[in-house]
Amino acid sequence: MKAVRVHEYGKPPTLDDIPDPVVQGPLDVIVKVDAAGVCRTDLHIIEGQWADKSGVELPYVIGHENAGTVQEVGAAVSTVAPGDKVILHPLVTCGLCRACRAGDDVHCADSRFPGIDTDGGMAEYLRTSVRSIVKLDDGLAPADVAALADAGLTAYHAVRKAVPLLHPADRVVMIGAGGLGHIGLQCLVAMTPSRVTVVDRSQEVLDKALALGAHATVLSDGSQVEQVLEQTGGEGAQVVLDFVGENGTEADGVAMTRNSGSYFVIGYGGTIDVPTIDVISREINIVGNLVGSYNDLADLMELAAQGRVRLATQQYSLNDALTALDDLDGGRVPGGRAILTS
Repeated sequence: MKAVRVHEYGKPPTLDDIPDPVVQGPLDVIVKVDAAGVCRTDLHIIEGQWADKSGVELPYVIGHENAGTVQEVGAAVSTVAPGDKVILHPLVTCGLCRACRAGDDVHCADSRFPGIDTDGGMAEYLRTSVRSIVKLDDGLAPADVAALADAGLTAYHAVRKAVPLLHPADRVVMIGAGGLGHIGLQCLVAMTPSRVTVVDRSQEVLDKALALGAHATVLSDGSQVEQVLEQTGGEGAQVVLDFVGENGTEADGVAMTRNSGSYFVIGYGGTIDVPTIDVISREINIVGNLVGSYNDLADLMELAAQGRVRLATQQYSLNDALTALDDLDGGRVPGGRAILTS
C-alpha cells in the first residue's frame, strides 16, 4: 500500500510502498482509510518536536485523524462488520486499566497512538482496535468528518470542560477560528448560551466566524487585548480558549482572562510565562487540553449528524500528501482542514 512516512526529522516525509497491515489479535480491525486529516501536529512531528515524547522508531507512517470503511475484523469483533463507515478514535486503548474503566480512556495506562508513536493513517489501510471505532450516521461521509477524529475531538473536549463554568451572561473569548477553532466555535454555539468573541489575525476567518454564530469578532492587529477588555467592561472573559498557543497568543490569552477565570490551552508550540503571584492574586486557572475520550467522539458525531458541527475542508489525494503538508505549513489552508482522500 501507499503510505506517508517520516524517515528523518527536519526533512520532508516520502510517499512509500509498504506491506498492508494484517489482523494480529481478536479485537483488531483493518480499516480502508477513505479520508485522513492533515494536522499541524503532523508538521511538529516532522520538525522533531515529538521525537522524545513519542519515542517512535523511524521510519513510520504519520496521520492520526482517520475515517473510512471497515475491511476486515478480528475473531472477537461483533459490533462492526466489513463495509461499515467509521471514524477512529485516535488512541488504541486497553480497556482494562483504571482510566479506561472510568471512561477516561485518553489517559489509558497502556495505549498506542497511531500516527504519533506507531504507524498511522496517511495510508491506504490502518490497523486499529474495535475499541477505537465509532460507526458513522448514514448521512455522514468519512471525508466530511475525518479531521473531527482529533482536531474536532480536542476542540469538543475543551468546550465540554468549559461549559460548566459558563452562564448566559458570561463572555467567552476564542483565539483562532481556523482549522481547529472553527470546530470549537460551533461546539460553543451548540453547547452554551454565553456570548462568544472570536479573535483572529485574518478578516476572512472572522467573517466566517460570524456566519458560524460568533457574537463578536476582534482583528488581531496589536490592539486585540485592549479591544477584548473594552468589550468586557475592563474585566476580561470568564473563559478564554486559545486554539493557537504560540506567537504571543499565550500572553494575550492570560491578559484577556478575567480574575477567577480560566485560560484553556488547546493549540501549542509556545510558552506560558506567568508570575506565580499573578496566578494567586488573580486566582486564574490555566487548563491543559489533550484529545477527548471515546465518549466525547461519539457525542461529537451526534452533533455532526444533527448538522450542528460542520467541517470546512480542502481535499487532496493521498498522492498529493506532501503538497497538502506544504500548503498547511505555508498558511494556504485558511479557515478549514486539509483532508487526504483515497
